[in-house]
Parts: sequence; structure tokens; C-alpha cells
Amino acid sequence: MAPRRFDRDRVRALRRARDITQSELGDAVGVGDSTVASWELGSSTPDGEKLPLLARFFGLPLDDLFPRRSGEQPDLADLRCDAGYSQYQTRELIGTKSSGPVANAERGKRRLSPKFQGPLAKAYGVPIEELLAAQERSFGIEVPAASGGSSVPRSVAEKITYLLEHSYPGAQTPPSDAEIARAVNEHAGGQVITETGVRKLRTGDDAELPPLVASGLAEVFDVSPLFFQPDDTVARQVVEGLRLLAAVRTGAVGRVAARGLGPEGMSDELLSFLNQVVEEMADREKPGADGPGH
Repeated sequence: MAPRRFDRDRVRALRRARDITQSELGDAVGVGDSTVASWELGSSTPDGEKLPLLARFFGLPLDDLFPRRSGEQPDLADLRCDAGYSQYQTRELIGTKSSGPVANAERGKRRLSPKFQGPLAKAYGVPIEELLAAQERSFGIEVPAASGGSSVPRSVAEKITYLLEHSYPGAQTPPSDAEIARAVNEHAGGQVITETGVRKLRTGDDAELPPLVASGLAEVFDVSPLFFQPDDTVARQVVEGLRLLAAVRTGAVGRVAARGLGPEGMSDELLSFLNQVVEEMADREKPGADGPGH
């Protein structure tokens, strides 16, 4: 966690310079005057979600009044506090009876279901990518700010959501749950999943992914079946591959080149697979060629 620094002397100086009593400041941020006094004495510090209220009260930017240490990036709890929410209040943001899903994610115990990611990102005022990067930090995985918050999808729901969000650039429309189910069944040669089944996988209500369905999903999204294996290294490599393929689709690169992926690197097998897909895409775009199947 990268909490913000609370400078009690500066807060006290700001309050006195504006002739504001401790009671008035406490009323503004929802605490008693004794609490404000303990802050200024240094015997306690404000809860993180109180800092935005204090910054607004004094009319100063949050990063100016309560900066983070240089180079430190926020985790999920930091994003929540910056938005001014207590952990208890998050249950209303995600529409649940308890704040358990958020609390577990903040403590690095269980990642957020995809159905909670959008509402939280909106409430916190950050892109989903930034929310997911902060979540990785809550699990002890450092994600640099320069990476754009592109954390590795791990659950089946996260992987399907990632593919839907990143495999259809421009005016292309992602397939519906019904279209995905139909394509998977065609690939399998019989019914192996329904529209409802796809929806449950996508929303995280069902985490069981039969091999035939995984193979069909890989075919639908034009990715390696390795993507759906429970291996962070493989998932990270395929995510990188999808970024490169997106660049190919937009004309940014003509051929996939090996790129550093930390100690793992991109395997020769995966690189060969990606280059093969790039060549197939180039063939499809030639005059008279059939368009993509999805």
C-alpha cells in the first residue's frame, strides 16, 4: 500500500491561518473536534478516505496537500481512499450486501469479479485498466504506471472479458453471448455450451471451463488455446501477443517481433504461432479474400 503522507503541522497551520476552529474542521469532514486535535498532536492520523475531504475543504489538490512518496503507485485501498469511500460504503457501489468482495481484493485474498470492476472503476474515477493494475499491487505484484495498468487476466471471466475488449478495434463489434455459444458449438460439432453458459463464464458465475469449450473459445477469438490454461506466464505471453496483433491490425507493425517480457520472454512456440496468425490476417485482407470469421 502507498498511503499518502499526512503533515499535521501543515494542516494545523492552514486551519489557523483561515481562523477555523477544530470543531468547524471536524464538522466539515465528519469527525469530532477531539479527533482533529489528535491529528494535530500526532497521536493519530486520519483514515485515508478523509484526506480528499480535507483537501477539498482547504481548496488544495489532494496530491499537493497529501502527496505519496516518489515513485509509489496506488493499490486498491489507495484508489478507494482517494475517491473518499470507506470500505463499508463499497457494498453500495457494487450492489452487494457486504463489502466482502472489495475487502478480499484489497487484502490480496481474492480478485474482483469482472462484474464489480466497471462499477468500482466508475466510482473511483479511473479506467478499468488502472483499477486492475492497483488490484495487482494489492496482491504484491508491482505494475509500473507506464504499463498502462494492463495486468494479466487470470480467471476465465477475466480472460473472456479481456478478449472482448481488446480483439475488436475500431468499428468492429464483439460477438454476443449467443453468437459465441453458436460458434463454440459449431467448432465442437455439437452442443457443448448455451448462451446462458457463456454468460456465466463471462460474468464469473461459473469458473469451470471444459476442454472442448476452451478450444472453441480460442477458435472464436483467434488466440492460442494456451491462453485459457491456468498459467500466469502463458497468459502474460498471450496478452503481449494480442497487443502486438492489435498493432498489426492498425498497421503499426507488419510482423510480430520478439519483445522482452521479463525473465520469461516470449517462447519460440508462441512467437511462431503469432507470426502464423499475422500472415493469415494479411492473406485475409488481400482483395477477394474472405473476411474474418468473427
